[in-house]
Amino acid sequence: MAPTTKPRAVPSAARTSTAKRAPAPRPLMLMVATRKGAWLFHGDAKRKTWRVDGPHFLGHTVSHLRLDPRDGRTLLAAAKTGHLGPTVFRSTNLGKTWKEAAQPPAFAKAPEGSKGRTVDHTFWLTPGHASEKGSWYAGTSPQGLFRSEDGGDRWTPFPSVNDDPQFIEWMGSPQDGTPDGPKLHSINIDPRDPKHLYFAMSSGGVHESVDGGLTWTTLVKGMQVVGGFDPNALTFHDPHVVRLCPSNPDRLYQQNHCGIYRIDRPGDTWQRIGTKMPKRVGDVGFPIVVHPRNADVAWVFPMDGTDVWPRTCPQGIPAAYGTRNGGKTWQRLAGGLPESQAWWTVKRQAMTGDAQDPVGLYFGTTSGELWMSRDEGARWTCIAQHLPEIYAVEVAELA
Repeated sequence: MAPTTKPRAVPSAARTSTAKRAPAPRPLMLMVATRKGAWLFHGDAKRKTWRVDGPHFLGHTVSHLRLDPRDGRTLLAAAKTGHLGPTVFRSTNLGKTWKEAAQPPAFAKAPEGSKGRTVDHTFWLTPGHASEKGSWYAGTSPQGLFRSEDGGDRWTPFPSVNDDPQFIEWMGSPQDGTPDGPKLHSINIDPRDPKHLYFAMSSGGVHESVDGGLTWTTLVKGMQVVGGFDPNALTFHDPHVVRLCPSNPDRLYQQNHCGIYRIDRPGDTWQRIGTKMPKRVGDVGFPIVVHPRNADVAWVFPMDGTDVWPRTCPQGIPAAYGTRNGGKTWQRLAGGLPESQAWWTVKRQAMTGDAQDPVGLYFGTTSGELWMSRDEGARWTCIAQHLPEIYAVEVAELA
């Protein structure tokens, strides 16, 4: 068996839920990262009107765009800038001006005579713990984990991941078949403990640290792999995205190459909850979104998971699906979406939700459409068309 993490003892004081009442509605900002630049959509508190700001970095591949929730004004953009290569851009005024990071994520120099690795692009950005002002985490392609302690200007690698022979073996070949290269993603921080971290790799499984990244244990028990491959080899484990529940940090959801999963800590086994999805649709997809105040509520956006893997909506009929009971049942949510001939999909970072009541959901498509729902998926409205292929969508409330 591949190693799995031991159940983690959580102090009784930390077991309490972090659930809160929905905040009073405030203006929103959607951060849309695409294959050819980034756009910011500013919405009113009622989520009815949107003002577009962009493009930013036109022509650059932008993988992820995040706002620092601790100051409400610092933006980071993970970009690949053509002949200049991969970098991170920073703005401290909500995108009015940008400055390139002084030291973007880069692997440590290999010893003389050894073949090193080169970052192709930064793929994932996560603001650090609320108590650690200026801290950020980044995941790259090929798989690497990095941290910044100065607001994203200078980044340092995690040798415990990037240089560890076991991790490098699990990462597989840089040409492992994942579109645009293998990726380290889904960096989650326990809101109760800044040293308690999770991340996932496509490919390479899910991993946990309880000491700030000095040491790691694997968390793959119960996860399936593609038929014919060895489930005991982490190289064949392909989590698409992992989300930690804001209202119950001991619960995580996962959308995987082989289904939808849930885990409740300190348990160490993922339970496949996607088997309750309609068989004609299946439970393969990329994104998963968790309700900010109810750990039993989550949403996914399935794609065609047949052997051909066309990466389109099943039968060209897009629909989100939601659960309100932790995955025991799922409901189709397609009001307002195209009823036929919609051959796109939604990537792992391209679906998100706000914290209002009811929760607003947002997703971007590979055909450049930006959709939203003000009522937790019951009805959808297209708020932008003809953008480049959308890689990521994030939402933030503004002061």
